[in-house]
Amino acid sequence: MPHRSSPPPPPPPPPPRGAGPDADPGAPSGRAAPPPPLAGGSVLVVDDQRNMRATTAMILRSAGHRVVEADGGEAALQRLQAEAFDVVITDLRMAGTGGMAVLRAARQTSPPCEVIVMTAYGTIESAVEAVRSGAHDFLAKPFKEEELLLRTARALEKRRLVGEVSLLTGEFRRRHGLEHVVGRSRAMREVLDRVERIAHSDATVLITGESGTGKEIVARAIHVTSRRGDRAFVPVNCAAITETLLESELFGHARGAFTGATRARRGLFEEASGGTLFVDEIGETAPGFQAKLLRALQDGEIRRVGESAPVQVDVRILAATNQDLRRAIAERRFREDLFYRLNVVPLRIPPLRERPEDVPLLAAHFLASYNARAGTDKVLGRGAMDRLTAHAWPGNVRELENVIEQLAALSRDREIRAEEIQLEPPPGAAPPAGAGGGGDRAEGPPGPTLAAAVELAERQAIEAAVRRRGGELALVARELGISPTTLWRKMKRLGIDGRSGSP
Repeated sequence: MPHRSSPPPPPPPPPPRGAGPDADPGAPSGRAAPPPPLAGGSVLVVDDQRNMRATTAMILRSAGHRVVEADGGEAALQRLQAEAFDVVITDLRMAGTGGMAVLRAARQTSPPCEVIVMTAYGTIESAVEAVRSGAHDFLAKPFKEEELLLRTARALEKRRLVGEVSLLTGEFRRRHGLEHVVGRSRAMREVLDRVERIAHSDATVLITGESGTGKEIVARAIHVTSRRGDRAFVPVNCAAITETLLESELFGHARGAFTGATRARRGLFEEASGGTLFVDEIGETAPGFQAKLLRALQDGEIRRVGESAPVQVDVRILAATNQDLRRAIAERRFREDLFYRLNVVPLRIPPLRERPEDVPLLAAHFLASYNARAGTDKVLGRGAMDRLTAHAWPGNVRELENVIEQLAALSRDREIRAEEIQLEPPPGAAPPAGAGGGGDRAEGPPGPTLAAAVELAERQAIEAAVRRRGGELALVARELGISPTTLWRKMKRLGIDGRSGSP
């Protein structure tokens, strides 16, 4: 709560620490309690009263912030045009250009500053007007030193989080844009052309294709290209969630709606509001749930489990399945009305066997990604590439990626040769000569399992990234494209030292 007592008399210059507007008369020796350590930021202090401005700036500098002073609104506007600040602390009532003008100018900078307004006229009306206009916080004069530093720290934290979200949005666009959908075949060019034409609309898209063809990659590219690209992309795999939990996961629930619901929870529809909800494996859902999903699509509103009041949501739906939904309709496993609601724009991702000319591109792409993570320089020999292209790839792009990862991890030489490639035959195909029980067997010790090969590849990639980034795990996680929590768990499982990258 702001300190409401009468302001102390103006301190003699230079003011001793604790003698300014933050002074606590009851503190020993007239000193305020030491503030907690804060990460320094750039702060613009705006006040036409010299003593108040100088004292506020002194407190902030003593906490490690870089502070610039402006003796009024006009000077503040000039400063804001000349340089960027993290936080602006401005008096609300000043001669000439007032604090509200400074607030508007600060919020129009790119990226916008966080603003704290302060005034001796601490009325609710002033606070409400300032906050509605975009102020982060409000300080009533006189205020305590700890209060000033705490609110400045909160404003800096918000500024940091907004900056991280902006960076993540840009990183998401760079990583999942259309340019990262690899393929030059005619079939994939048709897919990409269709994606470009539908991305800027809000039309519901039904993406079909075999497992491993890259349906989620295409869905992310649609989202990034759309007008919702700077909002949330929320994926949910219906096959991975039990039927009893799927409704709660998507729509949310009220406290006490079922056993274990100790608190209310928002569902993924609300998390994705303003953005895109990607519903994968839609063909695995039960008819009862399909009816509720249909209502949500038709009405633009959902009802949390255990509540009767509707909640409005603004969500674009992208759905995907590897099933034949028309057959599922005939077998009464899928609602026909939901199918037509989802199938506004059908998009079929062709399997890899229908576009063999894309195999060399994808293989080179996956190998380059491995090299970047592991710090290696592996290449595919001509014979190896020919053998990869000739394979039917029943597991599609996902299978190809796993094979490339395994080859790169196990190959002792820089060049991966054709004889190093061991491919599983397509389901139902006859085994190659010599692979049966009575045929000749290749001599020599058995190779490592796929799990061991993947673990080795992970270890090499993490160790190399830790060395490159000097042990800065946040940078390592960003380089590897995983969250810091996932990185920490992998390092703990593999026994990797975060300081050097060695076990």
